[in-house]
Amino acid sequence: MKEKGRFDRAMLGTVFALAWPTMLEQLTQTAVQYIDTAMVGSLGTKATAAVGATGTVSWFIGSTVSAVGVGFLAYIARKIGAGEPEAAKKATAQTCTMTLLVGLFLTLVTTLLSRRVPVWMQVDPDIQDLASRYFLILYSPMLFRTASILFGTVLRSAGDTRTPMRVGLVVNAMNIVLNFFLIFPARNIEVLGHPVTIPGAALGVEGAALASAACFVYGGAAMFRAVWRHPVVSPRGRSLRPDPQILRPCFRVAFPNMVQRFATSFGYVVFATMINGLGGTSTAAHTIANTVESLFYIPGYGMQTAAATLSGNAWGAKDHDRLKRLGSTVIPLEVFLMVISGALLFLTAEPLVRIFSRDEDVIRLGTTVLRMVAVSEPFYGVPIVVEGLMQGVGKTTAPFVYNVIGMWAVRITGTFVCLRLLGLGLTAAWGCMIAHNLFLFFLFVYHYRSGRWDPFLDSASQ
Repeated sequence: MKEKGRFDRAMLGTVFALAWPTMLEQLTQTAVQYIDTAMVGSLGTKATAAVGATGTVSWFIGSTVSAVGVGFLAYIARKIGAGEPEAAKKATAQTCTMTLLVGLFLTLVTTLLSRRVPVWMQVDPDIQDLASRYFLILYSPMLFRTASILFGTVLRSAGDTRTPMRVGLVVNAMNIVLNFFLIFPARNIEVLGHPVTIPGAALGVEGAALASAACFVYGGAAMFRAVWRHPVVSPRGRSLRPDPQILRPCFRVAFPNMVQRFATSFGYVVFATMINGLGGTSTAAHTIANTVESLFYIPGYGMQTAAATLSGNAWGAKDHDRLKRLGSTVIPLEVFLMVISGALLFLTAEPLVRIFSRDEDVIRLGTTVLRMVAVSEPFYGVPIVVEGLMQGVGKTTAPFVYNVIGMWAVRITGTFVCLRLLGLGLTAAWGCMIAHNLFLFFLFVYHYRSGRWDPFLDSASQ
């Protein structure tokens, strides 16, 4: 018989202590995306489309690296909860090894394929060369980007969400400053009646890529330094030689999540490819709408980080009551936050789109799809936080199945029918995306209520 937890007000402080730094970090990242997109958007619709056309490939690559991190998060959080700090430090050393292997491999792959990616993405031939150069510059420092993702995950698994936040704030500030000098040409302004020359490289889209690449290098180095000096998870003095006793349980958790993210991220690529086929206006509207929406699901991913860390700690400590109370506390809190978020998105959609484009067709289309998706924000948030609970206790198989079915059976198939067979446009494609979100909501709610996510009730998961 499934046991029910209860909403625990006393736990709210712990949840928010872990969640708010992640939320602030993502908020600043989103602010940079907004500024980045606005700066590039001032160069014209083609520049916006060139940057956005390969954006889903970025999700694809980043989510693959993040999936590796999920395995280490579950392992390290569990060992810390069980009072085994030495095992956690050894796992961090293995993370260093995986960072080198994964980062170097992805650098090689993305560099070799940079010319082909815009072609595969069906980018407008007029901007394929520009999109290719942007992609090559952006992914050259992939080793450092991998380090930033994996070492950030290690810190969060130890309950340290503030260090990644601080590094993220510096990275984002750097990005804005570098964009300012690299994208635009030199120009003259007046300060207190005196002419002042502002230097500029006039590199346009390539300048935006260089700014981001430089920030990836700093972010990866800074995150490694933070992990190396961390009192709880520092790998100093531990062997970097691959250790099967640590890597096996990590990859047992990471592999389903990796396949899930691979399949769903590839689905995002296919989805974007079909949208790119609608032309530059739809591509620009889609890119801008994605950028705007990213601000409004920040509460979801902040809560997911807290849920994953705390559920792993509870499982490691063998504290079933704490785990039940966590689920019963974080899910209602998530729904409340996402209802507010969705309402704000609906009300502010048009003015936010206007930040990034002066094209009235792009503005009208972007506003329409954003108001459509705003209604589904609360439904989108629940699967995110339930998946976080499951990641923390190492239950990644069911999310893999649900996400893959939702992506390919609902979103991709529906979009193909709407766009290729029925000749509909971007609003139909976003309607399929909303149907995908609703599908996941019902599956994850059913799975949570059944108790099958709870490792204490399912001995087969141990």
